[in-house]
Amino acid sequence: MVFKQTAVDRAFVIQVQPALDNRGWFARTSCSREFQQQGLVGEFAQCSLSYNLHRGTLRGLHFQAAPHEETKLVRCIRGAIYDVIVDLRKDSQTFLTWVAFELTADNHLALYIPEGVAHGFITLQDDTEVFYQITGFYEPAAARGIRWNDPAFAIRWPCKPTVISDRDMSHPDYCADPDLS
Repeated sequence: MVFKQTAVDRAFVIQVQPALDNRGWFARTSCSREFQQQGLVGEFAQCSLSYNLHRGTLRGLHFQAAPHEETKLVRCIRGAIYDVIVDLRKDSQTFLTWVAFELTADNHLALYIPEGVAHGFITLQDDTEVFYQITGFYEPAAARGIRWNDPAFAIRWPCKPTVISDRDMSHPDYCADPDLS
């Protein structure tokens, strides 16, 4: 695996290194030893799968509040997404920075998202599946979100959402919620 630091501190794009032969290829997608060598958490407590029927489905921006923060490793295993992260860690040198990457079933990239960083995506194709490896157990009372189109971040989404949950539509702006800012 190749770890490439993003513009958000301690967030990485991870590229697989496939071994090719006449059957196709094989690649390691997660290795706790390699994560530890990078100074990253590599033990995941649970995995989740998101299926998205339509192009333009937006999920996010989500995070877990203390003390239930979680690190995520996200990859698109079918279709394509525009994956966005926003650094909400007040002690981070990249506080309030956002960055986005196109993750597809074809490019096999994964995004390593550290604790304290909000995450969301919009699907770029119909029938898109996203696979998450998560370091903590989901705690519903700690689930938080910020609005996907919060002007404080001015995220440049590649298309307008056509499907978005009521919950995601009702997330507050970052600066409007004293629990977030």
